[in-house]
Amino acid sequence: MSNFYQRFREEIAAGGSVTEVQDPQAARSGKTTGLVMLGLLLLLAVKSPWTFLFVIGLLISVFLHEVGHYSTARLTGMKVTQFFMGFGPRVWSKRKGEVEYGVRALPLGAFVRIIGMNNVDEVDPDDESRAYRSQTFPRRLLVITAGSLMHMVIAFVLLFGVFISAGKEQATGVAVVHHIDTNYGTARNADIQVGDSLISIDGVAVSSYDTITKAIRSHKVGDTISLIVERDGARKTLSAALVAHPTDSTRPYFGIGADDWGWEKLGPLSAAGNSISDIGGIITDSVRGVVVALNPMNSIRHLTNQDDSLETRPTTVVGASQVSGAVGESDGLKGILLMLASLNVFVGVFNMFPLLPFDGGHAAIAIYERIRSRKGSRYYADINKMVPVATVVVGLLGFLLFVGLYLDVTQPLG
Repeated sequence: MSNFYQRFREEIAAGGSVTEVQDPQAARSGKTTGLVMLGLLLLLAVKSPWTFLFVIGLLISVFLHEVGHYSTARLTGMKVTQFFMGFGPRVWSKRKGEVEYGVRALPLGAFVRIIGMNNVDEVDPDDESRAYRSQTFPRRLLVITAGSLMHMVIAFVLLFGVFISAGKEQATGVAVVHHIDTNYGTARNADIQVGDSLISIDGVAVSSYDTITKAIRSHKVGDTISLIVERDGARKTLSAALVAHPTDSTRPYFGIGADDWGWEKLGPLSAAGNSISDIGGIITDSVRGVVVALNPMNSIRHLTNQDDSLETRPTTVVGASQVSGAVGESDGLKGILLMLASLNVFVGVFNMFPLLPFDGGHAAIAIYERIRSRKGSRYYADINKMVPVATVVVGLLGFLLFVGLYLDVTQPLG
């Protein structure tokens, strides 16, 4: 048990496995688990192609995150010894030069092993000059933030690609009927059809769905309204008497759903500007989301059925995948790509939370060391004092993962 905890402490501090092997072939022990995971992935491809595409997008994003760490570490002269997708026992690996590349059995993330990540990491004296801890502050900060920066690059590329090819969903100024309540309401008996554009209600121009709502609510139950709709390029004038709302007899009810949003292609400059602007907005929302996600009281309230708000509910990749299926069915590839863009920004922000084992924890240590260092004298933070807090953080993450997975299975989002 003590050996397990010691290894756990070392891997928390180093950000991944610290076990080096000379013969990767002999060290493989996760082949069966890997085959099971591959089988589940193939089953998902058959059952839900959109969800499968979303999961593949996530795996690519995780891979590129590590490419960010790997490429900047090599560029700044640091020694990288491992590059693995997944955690746990090795499924496959190959050593090329001084780096072991491979796949591990549990697809819960990925890691790049850079030597000398902290003051207690044992490093061969001949390699000390290539250790992470021996580099300048700008180099360490670049390497440790490269993963999150890569997520922002991914998000920009995805948003830009969608905006320039499929367009950006935005208000069109026209409300188009997409649903008619065929069981109750006035619209089912009026000559109104799905696809009609609503031009005006009682002479008031319709520019959005909110306009329709305000116009209906300005009347009383039994009042007759006059509508002008456009169908196949021709306009028609219709009239209908409003009935009582099915859940509130004092409210008038018409019985339609209308969409005032559409996809409009953007030029390159506009697409780039909108991509940057959207990323800024998502970052702001993500900062709030991180606070919500890390609050264990939200999980407890959901477990005890005291809260059913989706905004405070913890979720996992399972829940996100459930939603991706519905998004794919409604918006196709562009919907999946936009969802991946938002998720990449959130993960990038979440990963910079200033506590170990997040990259933000290592960045905070680098900044603290820079502040404490004096000219000609380098200060090294004692990682042993931080590991207990990191262990608590890992425990919290485990709890949130368990609750999120439980809710995603028992109360699916999709």
